[in-house]
Amino acid sequence: MTMEEKKDFVPPKPDFNFFITTLSLQASISLGQMPNPSTNKTEVDLMQAKFIIDTLDMLKEKTSGNLNSDESKLLDNLLYELKNAYLEKDREVK
Repeated sequence: MTMEEKKDFVPPKPDFNFFITTLSLQASISLGQMPNPSTNKTEVDLMQAKFIIDTLDMLKEKTSGNLNSDESKLLDNLLYELKNAYLEKDREVK
């Protein structure tokens, strides 16, 4: 990115959906579902994936009653998909 591009860059407005989607993406990388952008290699780190999934679970608990229906639904769906992927990957490793 050139200096001019950096000067013109406007970061996205932080919101809950963006935040949990970013965490979900990190969990997906740890589950080996996509290459790590830093190394461009597919790697599995079940401990890291579990930590992120547990973090999302904690956020769900702590934000209960404070999310709108779209945020709540997205969080539930992400957790469902990640937990299933984790269990499947855990079975493969054992």
